[in-house]
Amino acid sequence: MRRPAWNGSPPSGPEEARERILTAAMRCIDTHGARRTSLSHVAAELGVIRQTVYRYYPSTEALVAAVGYAARDSFVDRLVAHLAGRADPAELAVEGLAFTVEELPGERYLTALMSTGQGTAFSRYALSEVALGACREAFTRTDVDWAAHGFTGAEFDGLIEFLVRVLLSFVAEGAEAAAPPRRGAELRAYLRRWVAPAVRPEAVACVRPVRAIAG
Repeated sequence: MRRPAWNGSPPSGPEEARERILTAAMRCIDTHGARRTSLSHVAAELGVIRQTVYRYYPSTEALVAAVGYAARDSFVDRLVAHLAGRADPAELAVEGLAFTVEELPGERYLTALMSTGQGTAFSRYALSEVALGACREAFTRTDVDWAAHGFTGAEFDGLIEFLVRVLLSFVAEGAEAAAPPRRGAELRAYLRRWVAPAVRPEAVACVRPVRAIAG
């Protein structure tokens, strides 16, 4: 006997429908893995036809990306809590990157696109304005006075984009490398050597005259 639509409890509106679809998608990822989860699995979990899910999410990629965004806020809260007490911008950038590199592989919803083989899609979403905005918000919630260190406006935006691009290189390495990527003290030493200098105030100051001349 066929189950009633929405398992007998239709959503009150589009917002609730989206939330229930995302929750069902997470359950399907837990059961089948991100690579094997499909819109048909999600529809069956909800007791609806696949076209109902299509109405809100036009592809599996779009749905999996939405799952990642839904899981983002929880991860950002953990990151900000981990960085509490750090007021040096370079050290905060190093630890923020290191923490994310080490913790991200265990975040099955955040990395679902990578698990489906959609590495390019993962990078595209990570560099989207929505994702970059979440990163900016996370860094402004830390104890660093970014403006006092010269990071305002375009400089701050550029820093966030730079750090996300560095993160993506580590994510890609971890997904493809046969040997485990750097971790722990080795990872932090590497980031202090190559990333920290770009985040120090003197690095910000030295690029301003070049921009002034170019303008």
